[in-house]
Amino acid sequence: MKFGIAFKLGCLLALFGVIPTILAGYYSYNSSRELMLQAAERDLLTSAQVLGRNLNSSLRNISLDAGVLTNGPQVHDLDQLKNPAQLKTVQDNLAQSFRAMLLAHPDYMQIRLISARDHGLEWVREDRDGDRIIRVEGADLQEKAHYAYVFEALRLAPGQVRISPIEINHEQGAHSGLGKPTLHVSTPVADASGKVFGLVVINVDLDQLFSQLQGDLPKEYQVYLANRWGDLLVHPDHRRTFGFDKGRRLFLQDEFPEVSRLLSDTGPSTVISRSVEAQARQSADRLVAAFVRLSSDSAGSEPFIVLGLGQPQGHVLEQAASAGKNIAQIALFFSLLALFVAFVASGALIAPLRKMTAAVELFSRERKISQLEPRRDELGVLARSFLAMKQEILSQLEDLTRSRAAFEHLARHDPLTELPNRRMCFEQLEQALLVARQHHQQMALLFVDLDHFKQMNDQYGHRFGDQVLVAVAKLLSTFSEEPDNVARLGGDEFVIFFRNVRHPQKITALLQKLHQCFQLPLVIEGQRVKIHASMGVSLFPRDGDDIGTLIQHADHAMYAAKSAGRNRYSFNQVEDSHTVSCGQTQGSPSRLTLDE
Repeated sequence: MKFGIAFKLGCLLALFGVIPTILAGYYSYNSSRELMLQAAERDLLTSAQVLGRNLNSSLRNISLDAGVLTNGPQVHDLDQLKNPAQLKTVQDNLAQSFRAMLLAHPDYMQIRLISARDHGLEWVREDRDGDRIIRVEGADLQEKAHYAYVFEALRLAPGQVRISPIEINHEQGAHSGLGKPTLHVSTPVADASGKVFGLVVINVDLDQLFSQLQGDLPKEYQVYLANRWGDLLVHPDHRRTFGFDKGRRLFLQDEFPEVSRLLSDTGPSTVISRSVEAQARQSADRLVAAFVRLSSDSAGSEPFIVLGLGQPQGHVLEQAASAGKNIAQIALFFSLLALFVAFVASGALIAPLRKMTAAVELFSRERKISQLEPRRDELGVLARSFLAMKQEILSQLEDLTRSRAAFEHLARHDPLTELPNRRMCFEQLEQALLVARQHHQQMALLFVDLDHFKQMNDQYGHRFGDQVLVAVAKLLSTFSEEPDNVARLGGDEFVIFFRNVRHPQKITALLQKLHQCFQLPLVIEGQRVKIHASMGVSLFPRDGDDIGTLIQHADHAMYAAKSAGRNRYSFNQVEDSHTVSCGQTQGSPSRLTLDE
């Protein structure tokens, strides 16, 4: 549908009424959105700090539980017992203590007492298997000295606790913990003399631990946890966690760029960030989040971890969306009012504008200039400006037509000699070859190169040389059947081609005449100068079926003439294997016969 000037003008006037309302509403809406996001970020940061303190408190409680298990009097005497019955009794008592601890803490997956000898052989071990607590005994006890939570904890002093990095549990036999994220809390066990002879290890189910910590958080909050490099350990999408355990690295800072500041020892301890656009399908799916860096004071533990809470931006902005609907309704009302007023006001300007439009369309179609009725207002000034512009356009179009013709001539002709240049020569040759192929005609191509032209140019100057080239061009044009059949390829090289050569002997006669003309002196700037030329000839279809081959053979024939002493012509002779035969002597040209 084509809209007229009145409609467009009315829309333009309406925009001036609508835009202020829209801008004010948009500013109010954006301000409320930003204020709500900032409030949500502050709440998230407070909740993340509280969650971090709770996590640290839980880890301290786990460390205390490990310490309680190592401080029993029977544990200290375990390494000194030689009686198997007494040793079995102590192990049974420890197993009962471990079992009671597992029952009291559903986030504990496994508790073990591991010897410092016998390659870290497990002495006492209790595993969680679903809802059951299982005692592992005898041949099922394993050697664990090669695990870091064993050999690093054995280096600690009694009373110190090592909290391992969070990782996926791949140890066979840990029933509930196999394949789950876990951390190992281990502390050494010493005898009465203070000599370390073993350690107690508590395996903690990280998912269960965080489920307990998240119990009081709003359900829309999402928990994030990363190690000191930013590898995801806890994430709403479990497929993105522990990427390093699956041969790939997935980083928290890729989703929340501000987190990278927390990974530096000199950076802040808390940051607020929003997820990048690439992680969200739409703006409402983006997350606002707050992160805290939790440092560890335990010996041999991770220096710090990054804990964060996030929630969808769309959930935060639900109230802002409701306010936005009200603002949109107000803007719509004022927009309709502005449209009504604008279309009424535009009626007074329609008539003169239509006349101007008709005048412009007439000029565009027929290049005719029509007179508009004179006016003294701004529309009159516009009409007079249109008239002056149309007159200027007509003048420029005429100049452009002349310039285009001149440019076209320059693009296809040599500016010095006015002969066709290489481009136009090849176009004419292509057309001539096409006609010759269709009618089975012969063609001749003459390649002309002036002898000793460079020495003459150096001796008399380039201006003199240019006049020589112009004189040679006029001479060659007199031997051409048509004006476009002679061309200058560049420098002192010229080409003449002859169409429909029925008797090649005529080409030889023409060459002899042209050679004789080159023996006559030319008068250039009052000086008589002898200009000689070497010429080579190729024939179609005998010497080739395309432009490149014909020019190449004519060029070879010309060089054969130069090699034979210059100032002569030569035909390209096709014998057994493309040999070149030269003729024409210096003083008296010898006639060559052509194979028909």
